[in-house]
Amino acid sequence: MSFPVTDFDERYRAINARDTRFDGQFVTAVRSTGIYCRPSCPARTPKPQNVTFYPTSAAAHEAGYRACKRCLPEAAPGSPAWDVRGDTAARAMRLIADGVIEREGVPGLAARLGYSSRHLTRLLSTELGAGPLALARAHRSHTARMLLVGTDMSVSDVAFSSGFASIRQCNDTIREVFGLTPGELRARRRTSGIEAAPGTIDLVLPYRGPLDASGIFAWMSARALPGVEEATGTSFSRHLRMAGGPAWFEVHRDAGERLHLRARVTQLGDLAPLVATVRRIFDLDADPIAVNESLASHPELAPLVARTPGIRVPGSADPHEMLIRAMIGQQITVVAARTALSGLAEALGEKLSGSSDAPGGEGLLFPTMQAIAEHGAEVLRGPAARIRAITGAAAALADGSLRLTVGDDGVAQRVALLAMPGIGPWTADYVRMRVLGDPDILLPGDVALRAGAAASGLPGEPRALTAWAERAAPWRSYLSAHLWRAAPVRPPRSPRRLTLKETS
Repeated sequence: MSFPVTDFDERYRAINARDTRFDGQFVTAVRSTGIYCRPSCPARTPKPQNVTFYPTSAAAHEAGYRACKRCLPEAAPGSPAWDVRGDTAARAMRLIADGVIEREGVPGLAARLGYSSRHLTRLLSTELGAGPLALARAHRSHTARMLLVGTDMSVSDVAFSSGFASIRQCNDTIREVFGLTPGELRARRRTSGIEAAPGTIDLVLPYRGPLDASGIFAWMSARALPGVEEATGTSFSRHLRMAGGPAWFEVHRDAGERLHLRARVTQLGDLAPLVATVRRIFDLDADPIAVNESLASHPELAPLVARTPGIRVPGSADPHEMLIRAMIGQQITVVAARTALSGLAEALGEKLSGSSDAPGGEGLLFPTMQAIAEHGAEVLRGPAARIRAITGAAAALADGSLRLTVGDDGVAQRVALLAMPGIGPWTADYVRMRVLGDPDILLPGDVALRAGAAASGLPGEPRALTAWAERAAPWRSYLSAHLWRAAPVRPPRSPRRLTLKETS
């Protein structure tokens, strides 16, 4: 299967087969009905001459189509193209999902991407069929639909949580996009059977299967910082900062293998960016079938794919935090990094007060970059040069001289990171993998990854492994995840007799 899907005949075959793998990658607009659908819509397949394919629902909106009431294309997982692609359009889509237009307007989005507002509008209209305002409007309507059918929030709260400036604007947009009023959309809801605690929301997160949920929960559990995060075999929760204040979320898997998101935010406008963040953390917009087919075509990798067909590459909750965690974790074990980071969070993190009985009531926020820059040297242990590098990076992030966002250009981000003292290729590429969701990163200098490669019959030496892995492009991040999983488990060190001085 080619990726992304751009050929008309290939797209038409996908909608004729009602192939769910393509949901979210494009929409099908039907001229004879004036509606657009997801590829798996169960309705009768339209004639080819009546079909126009659009890369985004916003483009279909702009062309005068409304969403199908039967298949609800806005309920599909997001497109994996925005991670696979690193161009301006993809970066813009990631930033729009992160709420940049709501916070900074089109000029703010354009400035982040290095263009004027007019040129960016022209570029996105040509590439995606809609300008930044239309793309943001489509994202708001998607969020509003999700909240209307997935929560008991009032329509007014839904409007402001989705980023609309007024209830009337929300109502008008929903009627225009879906051909239904907010009340009619809510009447179509399917209850989850789980009652949300007061002040929280509970949503089901769509994704493309298969999903290695147990693997990603285990990854989180091994790295969870007490007070900041908590993980079990079926859940992960954490506190984090959003633009409007502290927030908390929990993702858990139910018996039916659905993923539920519970969340609390300080300001309703943070809810949509929080959902986007959670989707990045769990890599829920990935296309595992495309990844599996590509990697399994190599005999050496087929057993790894068969063992974990739904492997994911975890994203980051906060780009700045991710850099600090990567710098502290470089060249030491996961356990040692967790110990150092836990001490840093406990000493410099912001303690949250609240009822211990309420979801997310008490906890800890990861330290601000300003706090790490000013007091990190008092807490961190290790070589002085390493501590200076960490506090220096935190200072650069705090004063804005180093920018790190989900919408960065990957090459420019790597160059900027490598220019910082104490940041080498492993750290820069690891951050690119986790922050940008770049699916094509290999970390040949990683000891565990090389051990997994050797155990899987691949070259264990960095240069040879790099050369071999070129055949796995554009999915080398997922190859890395498989090799980490394949790394032999180190036996625990045998206890040695302690001296009196060591036990005192």
